[in-house]
Amino acid sequence: MSTIVVFSHLRWDFVFQRPQHLLSRLAQHFPVLFVEEPVYDDGAPFMERSSPAPNVTVCRAHTPIHANGFHDEQLRLLQPMVAQLAPPGEDVIAWFYTPMALPLLQLLRPALVVYDCMDELASFKNPPKQLLQRESALLSIADLVFAGGPSLYEAKRHRHPNVHCFSSSVDVVHFQQALDRDRAHPQQDDIPHPRLGFYGVLDERFDPDLVGTVAESHPEWQIVLAGPIVKIDPERLPRRPNIHYLGQQPYAALPDLLAGWDVCLMPFAINEATKYISPTKVLEYMAAQLPIVSTPIADVANPYGHVVAIAATADEFIAACEAALAQTPEQRRHMIDAMQAVVAATSWTSTAARMRELIDTAPPHTDRRATPRSLDAADDAAAVSLRGDARRGSKVNPLRAHEPHVGTIVIGAGPTGLSAAYHLGADTLLLDRNETVGGWCRSIEDNGFTFDHAGHIMFSNDPYVLKMYEVLLGDNVHWQNREAWIYSKGVYTRYPFQGALYGLPPKVITECVMGAIEARYESAEGRTTAAQAVDDCCADGTTDVCNTDRAVKGEVRNFEQFIYKVWGKGIAKHFAIPYNRKIWTVPLSEMETSWLGGRVPLPNLEDIIQGALEPSPAPLGPNARFGYPLKGGFQALMNGFLPHIKGKIELNADVVKVLPREHIVALRDGRRFRYDDLISTMPLPELVKAIGDEAPEEVRAAAKGLRHVSIRCVNIGIDRVATDKHWIYYPEDTIFHRIFVQGNASPGCNAPGGFGFTCEISYSPYKPLPVDGAALIERAIADCRKVGMIRDGDTILAANQVDMPYAYVLYDHARARNVETCKAWLKQFDITLVGRYSEWEYYNSDHALLAGKRGADIVRAKRTQAQQVGAE
Repeated sequence: MSTIVVFSHLRWDFVFQRPQHLLSRLAQHFPVLFVEEPVYDDGAPFMERSSPAPNVTVCRAHTPIHANGFHDEQLRLLQPMVAQLAPPGEDVIAWFYTPMALPLLQLLRPALVVYDCMDELASFKNPPKQLLQRESALLSIADLVFAGGPSLYEAKRHRHPNVHCFSSSVDVVHFQQALDRDRAHPQQDDIPHPRLGFYGVLDERFDPDLVGTVAESHPEWQIVLAGPIVKIDPERLPRRPNIHYLGQQPYAALPDLLAGWDVCLMPFAINEATKYISPTKVLEYMAAQLPIVSTPIADVANPYGHVVAIAATADEFIAACEAALAQTPEQRRHMIDAMQAVVAATSWTSTAARMRELIDTAPPHTDRRATPRSLDAADDAAAVSLRGDARRGSKVNPLRAHEPHVGTIVIGAGPTGLSAAYHLGADTLLLDRNETVGGWCRSIEDNGFTFDHAGHIMFSNDPYVLKMYEVLLGDNVHWQNREAWIYSKGVYTRYPFQGALYGLPPKVITECVMGAIEARYESAEGRTTAAQAVDDCCADGTTDVCNTDRAVKGEVRNFEQFIYKVWGKGIAKHFAIPYNRKIWTVPLSEMETSWLGGRVPLPNLEDIIQGALEPSPAPLGPNARFGYPLKGGFQALMNGFLPHIKGKIELNADVVKVLPREHIVALRDGRRFRYDDLISTMPLPELVKAIGDEAPEEVRAAAKGLRHVSIRCVNIGIDRVATDKHWIYYPEDTIFHRIFVQGNASPGCNAPGGFGFTCEISYSPYKPLPVDGAALIERAIADCRKVGMIRDGDTILAANQVDMPYAYVLYDHARARNVETCKAWLKQFDITLVGRYSEWEYYNSDHALLAGKRGADIVRAKRTQAQQVGAE
């Protein structure tokens, strides 16, 4: 396999643009090593590595040299490090964004040389003096040249025989999120409409005078500018009450900005720096279907002049903005039709695919062309020096581990980890092994449907959590009354089972009522107290068994005995035992009952009898009213954290080693981070496993003794509304124990004309899946037909499965002892355990949000105490 080694003047974690779009896609086929310009470090030189995307490694050299960029003074130290980047024996594709890195090519012996010319760098402010000469040398040896737009193509096509025009493209799906105009960016909440916005780098290409004139002409217009300020004096930027500087924004937040704008601006200066630019944002604005006003940039006016309003003067620019705000519905329809036609014709994925075809079919690079004659004298001297250094060998080991220091590391970007990062400051690093945040609250899309990893809902009696819901989702939420049902004996009854027996066969009702009466009076001799309500926190139907008005003091040895004692043998037989056995996968006698409130509730006979005689008209229980995002699935709640998190988030960051004494976390890709405090939300057994032999044997044994239940979700989309219910429990003979009806939680989860739901299937070493793969989907569909969720003639529009290896923690009799053994050893280190899997507790999402806050509070309190001690 070939490895792409990229030399870039842009940093990967700067504005997400052409290099990141192309290389993250090419990384599906080639390992990518992205070599950034070096940074100053007064220690020994070393190469810092990070992995911001799958199969992409960013290489940032640290050197004790102050010179900027790929300066001649840096070459002596950079060349030995670069020479060791590619794995031995693999072909190298050398990929340049800046010709200034050309002297670093010498020892790579590339199979192919690519020059992706995205900008005319020589036209930018303060270009290096060797830039033009090195570009000429690069053009003389490159095998392929890609030009970033029509203007650049015309400038380069006569200078190389194999130049291809690849204009800027667009991630349509990402930016079409802005079509949901209810999305909100928190920094815009207090900015009134109309909003005229621009995002991008504020540098010499930006026209501050034009923006100032536009703002002054209409004080009621609000000008929103989002982006870093680079290479220009901030004092040059206009300052008025209706101009709002939001700073650099993450790529994920751009649709939220766009959703709140009325007009998109491209106020570029007309100068040498903008002569050849092909702005990526023009297509991103189009994907959001917003009117665009631009100065006459060549690669915007042609070919997008029929869609974008082009204005050469300040007066024309203001008039174009006025016209954009005054569009008629018919004008807007024509504009949207034209924009859709433009963005439908391009994508970063198709652009990367065409580039890959050219790479695959290009003739191999030859050694004869590897050393250009046109390098200037300084470059020749540097190359000779580098070859000499390579022969002599370097005392610097560029692969030595580097450990950036972070105040707090949070492991796991599920709801608990996101909440912890949300409540902490900028010196926080949030790590997650997945490609998106959310943990098991992530959502996936398939053929227009949105599915969650199992069913999730929002409910809470805590004012702080309710406020968090409001902050994170804004108006993107729907609160509704729960429709939870049970399917047994061929009929539907309302949840909870014991309160809605009406409709079941008479013999079943008789057994349930008589069993409850017997249980009640067998316990009547005990002293009764008010029963404490227990949340059915996961809506899984396992805990409402204990929600009644009175309880007796008493001890039960296990969950099975608890069920019989609380409800009697009828309800136990027909629902509580088979359902709980199905979800927990183990004999219920192996489970204890501390998670159920600590007392033995007495059955409420009046409710049972009334629910047997007539239909129960209203939902009962703690989650009788719940919320769910209108659009985006439960992922929308998780994504709502992103604009508020001040620290850094690293995805595809799989923690494989934790060294608690050294305060170091190591990732699978080799990166290591040193921390002051660690907040872990990863499963407790996995944390102890990552610590390894440093943990005592009894701790490792306790961690291995923690048991859990896994869930496999089979997601199905059909072409008919199957039910009006939100979720349904199945205690009898189906492979699934519950169906969560995604399409009723929010219609926004359904494809047009479709209806989606999720079959939840529990499994464990004690109850393995009976079938797997495609056979599991077929089995779930067959059982859906058996219970009437799918009928003859229904078309299956989507069918997939997702796995949740850790789903429910199992409250067996050894759990408390095992958890305490692990916690007692870990508490001597600066590790805070929070969340369902780290604390090994029965948590729901509102508990998770509060647990994350609690973890952040613990870290802050510890630091405050340390500061006070230090001051004393």
